[in-house]
Amino acid sequence: MDHIFTAVVAAVISFFTITLIFAAIILVCKSNTKTHPRRRQNRGQTQNRTQPELSSIVVDGSWSFDPYVQITLHEITRATKNFSPDLIIGDGSFGLVYKACLSNGLVVAIKKLSPDAFQGFREFRAEMETLTKLRHPNIVKILGYWAAAQERMLVYEFMERGNLDQWLHDPTMSSSSRNDDVSMPRVPLSWELRFKIVRGIANGLSYLHGLDKPIIHRDIKASNVLLDSDFEAHIADFGLARRIDTSNSHVSTQFAGTMGYMPPEYRDGVNVANVKVDVYSFGVLMLETATGRRPNLSVRVEKRDMGLVQWARKMVDEDCQMEMVDSNIPREGMSEDNVKEYFRIAWMCTSELQKDRPVMQQVVELLEKMAE
Repeated sequence: MDHIFTAVVAAVISFFTITLIFAAIILVCKSNTKTHPRRRQNRGQTQNRTQPELSSIVVDGSWSFDPYVQITLHEITRATKNFSPDLIIGDGSFGLVYKACLSNGLVVAIKKLSPDAFQGFREFRAEMETLTKLRHPNIVKILGYWAAAQERMLVYEFMERGNLDQWLHDPTMSSSSRNDDVSMPRVPLSWELRFKIVRGIANGLSYLHGLDKPIIHRDIKASNVLLDSDFEAHIADFGLARRIDTSNSHVSTQFAGTMGYMPPEYRDGVNVANVKVDVYSFGVLMLETATGRRPNLSVRVEKRDMGLVQWARKMVDEDCQMEMVDSNIPREGMSEDNVKEYFRIAWMCTSELQKDRPVMQQVVELLEKMAE
């Protein structure tokens, strides 16, 4: 009898165990059949949510600050005379820049990005996401864009004086050859004008770095500084710009910038960018503007080659600042004290260590004291 009772109990337990196992399997199967479509649906929703954000910029899109200005391919082609080489006024990163006159008489600059460069697509998106939100007298103003498939074009306000690089390193080119309607010989920039330009760049960078979500430009250089008719500086070319997250830095898989302007931490393999990267590039630009020397070319000193920053820091240490000033600059009215203070600020900005460099707001304050 005991054996029979034990067998019955064992059979009941086995039955319930098997039932529970089958029930668990059924529940798992039902759960999978419900969650898989949802996962597929969620993935589809994610694609639909991100893809329109990209395609709205890249495919069949146009936009203009002025509702009365229609930016179309026909208008751009007509305004640039079918992208005539004679109207090229600059070679921006990943594309050419043309001078153009719209049908309403407005003279603009049109950047046509290279259609076969993925980096050009990234630059276009970066410039659109950045410039459409910025308003500052020392930041170039974007007026609109046109895009379809792989073709992307940006429309900017036109700068009558071209870029700073042309004025520093191409004095033989007349003002009319690319930008002005009246032919004028191009004369070297005076110390006062160079100082004014540097102050404008500093103000623009201080504005970018002082935003709620700071923007690092990552490619400050002479060719990215445009000059209007009054030689007021306008920072341009935001294709490499990035907004800084809450950690106050931006991690990139590759280094950004131009040889000669990039900070020493890049040389050491550090690819975390913050506002001090722009400060260093600005310091190099200060040296280039004052000396007329290109930062990517070495300086010959006592039978050995030195980089521009290394040479400048050596000259400051030896109290030879006046010897560093571009020989093309007239010396009349130039204050030696101002020149020394100028190079002291540049010396601070090009410090080897990030922590030793000032922030741009400090630089602005120092330059304003010089102007008093």
